[in-house]
Amino acid sequence: MTRTYKATGINLKTQGFGESDRLVTILTQEFGLIRAVAPGSRKHNSSLGGRSGMFVVNELLIAKGRSLDKITQAQTIKSYPGLAKNLGKLAASQYLAEIVLCQALSEQPQAELYELLNEHLTRLEALPNTQNHSILAHLIHGVFHLLALAGLTPQVQLCCLTGRSLTPDFIDPRWRVGFSVSAGGTVCLQALEQLKKEANKKTTGVVAEAGRSYSISPTMPVASTGHTSQPSVNTPVQNRLRDSPDFQTIIHRQETPVLSSHLDAKELAILQQLSQPEISEDAARDSSWLSVEQILRQYAQYHFGRPIRSAALIDSYFAANL
Repeated sequence: MTRTYKATGINLKTQGFGESDRLVTILTQEFGLIRAVAPGSRKHNSSLGGRSGMFVVNELLIAKGRSLDKITQAQTIKSYPGLAKNLGKLAASQYLAEIVLCQALSEQPQAELYELLNEHLTRLEALPNTQNHSILAHLIHGVFHLLALAGLTPQVQLCCLTGRSLTPDFIDPRWRVGFSVSAGGTVCLQALEQLKKEANKKTTGVVAEAGRSYSISPTMPVASTGHTSQPSVNTPVQNRLRDSPDFQTIIHRQETPVLSSHLDAKELAILQQLSQPEISEDAARDSSWLSVEQILRQYAQYHFGRPIRSAALIDSYFAANL
């Protein structure tokens, strides 16, 4: 007997399947991400046609299948027609959907993620179509909140090296702070320079021969086998290695964060405000949002391990409309 289950979800991705069906990826409150076939939804008179579109929220009755589930009934409870009427809003909503697809889980409840996505789509749809800066600002706000829900929020209040608070200096036009994707957030440039100086002073000599490493420190064992319980003295092996013409010294330096960008005072202030539940109208009109989006995009792509394809449309649209 075919098993069926009920779920409430929003369509995040659709693609043609067979001659007249669609394969829909849906974020549901009860079961997380599911993929289900909407049979006949590409036919002109199909009752599932509109219900299987992007960003449509449905109450679903789904039949469990061997490889793919099948939507047997769908009742629309919400849709976002305003997103499709503005290219900027559509690009922003697709961007948010792609972030959700990167972090959503299957076969686990995702009610909080479901509610957060719908909240930000509602905000995007309500914006005036002429306020492109606001559309971009609300996109970045939504991305930051989604990253926070996934536990991937970048550190923007403190320096990742010193742990000290960072306060934007709006008086000095040359004031900058670094942002390191690999370090996880903002970095004080003075602290980074000091770390580089200290790292250059600390070196360790290592002898490499035949794919094995030997330490020339008198307080470590000859072979770097991972055991350091006994101090060692110069042994015939060490003496032979030093006298060998193949002797090679490898210098290891302490790793320092690689900066992906530099932020001015406005850009840092924007990042520090993103954790707030709302964006002020004055902040939304700032011209620095485009560079902040680039920073968060690099950060998200690094942590998700995949490119955000929808970002290409963001680049082309807002480059011409800001």
